[in-house]
Amino acid sequence: MKNRRRTSLLIVMFIVPFIESCEVSAAAPEVASPTIPEKRMKLTSDLTYKQEPMKVNQDILNRASVDPLSIVVSLSKQRVYLQVGGKVAVDSPISSGRRPGWTPQGEFCILEKDPNHQSNLYGDLVDEGGRKVRSGISSKLVSPPGGTHFQGASMKYFMRLTTEGVGMHAGILPGYPASHGCIRLPLEAAKMIYSIVGVSTPVTVAD
Repeated sequence: MKNRRRTSLLIVMFIVPFIESCEVSAAAPEVASPTIPEKRMKLTSDLTYKQEPMKVNQDILNRASVDPLSIVVSLSKQRVYLQVGGKVAVDSPISSGRRPGWTPQGEFCILEKDPNHQSNLYGDLVDEGGRKVRSGISSKLVSPPGGTHFQGASMKYFMRLTTEGVGMHAGILPGYPASHGCIRLPLEAAKMIYSIVGVSTPVTVAD
């Protein structure tokens, strides 16, 4: 009887460690979690591309008072071309509507010129002291609270193309389409083109 107990005890002592070792070996090995690189928020510099500065062919520009004028806007190239007698006199970067269709394509002509135009659609909320309370708003979507009023964005050297308010004017060029639909020009280019063209000058806007 004692021998049987001793034998059973030996069997248990042998089997238990064996089972434990099997359980350990059967367990899934620990694997280090893969390192996921943090996504860096894109900076404005990542989104912009370097635009070639304005180029002027003075010999062609000198004939502006003699030869017919026309303007061509390329949305895909983000350039505007002032042509004199069918030849490019001014080649300048632009910034058009930030969404497809916001800057209409087609054949237009300059309907109006205003050197100190202010938008009646987009601008800022300012208080009685002239300080900005909120910027970049639409007058159609926001009603000025008490003590504030809407101040339209400055659009110097504005050349209207549509009755809805789309035109060419001096503005900020971040390097990509960023406007609400207007065609922004560098101040120097806007001033130069404005001084040369007149009302009814034909303008072609194409891709």
